[in-house]
Amino acid sequence: MTLVLHDLPADVQSAVAAARQRVSDLHAELPRNGLVVWTAGNVSERVAGADLFVIKPSGVSYDELSPESMVVCTLEGEKIADGTPEHLKPSSDTAAHAYVYRHMEYVGGVVHTHSTYAVAWATVGEPIPCVTTMAADEFGGEIPIGPFAIIGDDSIGQGVVETLRDSRSPAVLMQNHGPFTIGRDAKAAVKAAVMVEEVARSVTIARQLGTPIDIPGDTIAALNDRYQNVYGQ
Repeated sequence: MTLVLHDLPADVQSAVAAARQRVSDLHAELPRNGLVVWTAGNVSERVAGADLFVIKPSGVSYDELSPESMVVCTLEGEKIADGTPEHLKPSSDTAAHAYVYRHMEYVGGVVHTHSTYAVAWATVGEPIPCVTTMAADEFGGEIPIGPFAIIGDDSIGQGVVETLRDSRSPAVLMQNHGPFTIGRDAKAAVKAAVMVEEVARSVTIARQLGTPIDIPGDTIAALNDRYQNVYGQ
């Protein structure tokens, strides 16, 4: 039986509406930061207090997105009867997002982009080394490479979870594909996606100039701890 949004408790409906607004707004950050082209890429967020998440509809251009067009899915990746038009299918990466939410309970947001420099590193199957303080702050070490996986089922999600489960990094470069990022909410995952591309670009240019200088492991850990637990308001 298909789950119907209007049959859910009022507080869940309110949480869904709030998540739809946030996810719709955050999608604008992907083209603004040069992380996607055409309709590629997607942002999702877990709905507070429910086994649901909100994600971008498949194949819809960024300037046509709205809170009402965001698709609501169960943690199995099934679209619920949420009031969106029947022709609006959830993103082709929905199964990957759903797998992450099912297996990483602390994750509240997932983002996938095809940002140029990060994809370049993914195509050569090489992790991005932690040779900048920005990388240490945000990722706590190298940005790892995940396995090659085909879109269509939860194989990509499995690769994301297997790679990041024991990593400080909120980002993984899926081989021959591109970056997936996670966060406590969708905004944190979008920030990580922006930082992945910035770090990838910086390290690529550094290698053209010479050999990047390594940062000691204990210094990386200290920088990451300060940034994650002290920095900011």
